[in-house]
Amino acid sequence: MRPLRLDGVSDALIIAPHPDDEAIGAYGLIRTLKAKGARVRIVVVADGAASHAASARWPQTRLVAERRRETLLAMLRIGIPASDIRFLGLPDGHLTAHCVSNPRALTRAVKSVVGGGLIVSPDAHDAHPDHQAVAKLLARTRSPGTRRLAYLVWPDRTPPRTGPTRGVSLGATRGAKRAAICRYRTQMGAITDDPRGFSISRGELAAFTRPVELFREVGP
Repeated sequence: MRPLRLDGVSDALIIAPHPDDEAIGAYGLIRTLKAKGARVRIVVVADGAASHAASARWPQTRLVAERRRETLLAMLRIGIPASDIRFLGLPDGHLTAHCVSNPRALTRAVKSVVGGGLIVSPDAHDAHPDHQAVAKLLARTRSPGTRRLAYLVWPDRTPPRTGPTRGVSLGATRGAKRAAICRYRTQMGAITDDPRGFSISRGELAAFTRPVELFREVGP
């Protein structure tokens, strides 16, 4: 696996379908870019309200606010200020429809990255339909002169064999990435009154924090 080369990148946009995908998919990459002096911006597409839709203690308004807070705090710890994080607030679980009917905000964000910049987004082969929807929209959005990388979250972060795959070695930051993901408490079992609510399992956490983050080079 060849290392991912980031020389000359001064502006990067990380696109996360849900609050926490930015840490799962690109924590090590973000830290590396910040260490090189690059500006890193993050766009979170969905509001995250579907993870515990039946919780009485965590109604939608409270859950959305907390998931945003988790993202802001986790990213602030690695140097991303709130001013460089944008939440589009599209309905969680319904991005297939909304990325078609309301594509402007995300496409504008992509087009703001000019030549020499980097766009990092979900892989079209990801098993989650929200991730697929974002990837399909971005595939239709032109960004001349920019470089694009795709990351895979589900099912197991193993990129498909299409396009060259590059890696960011976590090294000593592997534990920091695990701790960062665990700070998204709403996704780690802190909400207990929704039997169907989502919670990252031990196996999933282990898959999310493998020693190397993998990215696939995709076309502009």
